[in-house]
Amino acid sequence: MIVQLTSNVVRIATALFCIACSHAAASAETILFVGNSFTFGAESPVQHYRPQTVTDLNHDSMGGVPALFKSFASQAGFDYDVSIEAVGGANLDFHFESKNALLARPWDHVVLQAYSTMDRNAPGDASKLIDYAGRLASLFQSMNPRVDLHLVATWSRADQTYLPSGHWFGQPIEAMARDVRAACDLAASHSLYIGAVVPVGQAWNRAIREGVAARNPYLKARPGQINLWAPDGYHASAFGYYLEALVIFGSVTGRDPRTLGGEEISAVELGIAPAKAFELQKIAFATLAKESHR
Repeated sequence: MIVQLTSNVVRIATALFCIACSHAAASAETILFVGNSFTFGAESPVQHYRPQTVTDLNHDSMGGVPALFKSFASQAGFDYDVSIEAVGGANLDFHFESKNALLARPWDHVVLQAYSTMDRNAPGDASKLIDYAGRLASLFQSMNPRVDLHLVATWSRADQTYLPSGHWFGQPIEAMARDVRAACDLAASHSLYIGAVVPVGQAWNRAIREGVAARNPYLKARPGQINLWAPDGYHASAFGYYLEALVIFGSVTGRDPRTLGGEEISAVELGIAPAKAFELQKIAFATLAKESHR
């Protein structure tokens, strides 16, 4: 009888444990990242960083910024089921028109990222960004009326600023990021469902202004400065993507990025020194803090 009772207790305990595990799994909030090479971390080790921690809807084995977000969130005690749908060179119209079947699900959170110049064929023209950000927002809201939607305002491209072929040639490096941010703000104002614009470009501008990052990657940096750009002056370096992910993390979760600390796991794995990691966390925090006063 004692053996039978013990066996029953074990079975009940096991069943309860399984139920608890299933509830824990079910409680994970879903978050989808939609974008392009700036999302999957092209031209840096971030592109293939921890791909097993996220679901790549395109089956390209990308980790990217979503994997960094997942790492930050896990370290901070958040439970997110993270997915990525990113195609190099893609703008929001591509995702809406070509990836609709993959995207049309009831996500809890969605992070949208448009093409860096707003329109590949007409740099600086925000029409397509505004139009398709709104269409995608409506799509996601139709699948989940409570979806939390974020639109990422990306950084100034050095190649678009310092090279004569660039649309922003001759302007300060901050100008392109300001223009992209203005376009994203306009897109958000035109949509009932975009809840926040993520100020990644503003974080880059702050890092440059405070001397943490080099202003012009085509010139020799001062001692101690980091380069936010990849060698192409277009994409981000590991530092640049790390800062991008920190700002997204803070915007989506509301958590102070500084709480991750200089010894944050992903920084260690990417070879970012603790002091530099914490500097970038402080930049992300200050940028997001300023947003609350806009």
